[in-house]
Amino acid sequence: MSGPGRPGPQGRGRIKHGNGGFSLLELVIVIVIISVLMVLAISRLLALMVDAERTAMETVAGTLRSAIGMKVAESIVKSKVKDLPAFEGSNPMALLAETPHNYLGELDGADPAKLEDGNWYFDQQDRTLVYLVRHKGFFSGGLTDPPRARFALRLVYSDSNGNGVFNPGVDELQGLRLGPVEKFSWSRQ
Repeated sequence: MSGPGRPGPQGRGRIKHGNGGFSLLELVIVIVIISVLMVLAISRLLALMVDAERTAMETVAGTLRSAIGMKVAESIVKSKVKDLPAFEGSNPMALLAETPHNYLGELDGADPAKLEDGNWYFDQQDRTLVYLVRHKGFFSGGLTDPPRARFALRLVYSDSNGNGVFNPGVDELQGLRLGPVEKFSWSRQ
């Protein structure tokens, strides 16, 4: 029923389609966008992993400082402050009721390069508590090869004679402190 003024069946509602696929340019643009989004997601994930490691390390150190504070308070209450010098250089993990799951124990002459990253251990030779860094590229300071942070339990006292050494009867003993042996810092780059 085609007639004048009426389109025939071949002309009705036809839309011309191309080959139905993406052009090469469109495909390249999509790949570039997905690549940029993946790079951003991976860098954000890595930053979160570094923050988690730093926070976990600081949490263990904070727990140890609390245990040390409780030991000092107990010594004061029991009038045994004079016994505190015996704790200098000792293993602060021994003050905890339960050690962290990533504590390897007291090691004598261990090669830190052969130990698994992300763990703590007490070095009996140096008398230091050591944390082996997992995300090495984001940690600076401390010891290198492998990167690690060392902490030591030290006396806090007023150095009356200025010789840098605690002298019983001369210097006033104030407590114990867990502090880093070498300065270190974490970055998020």
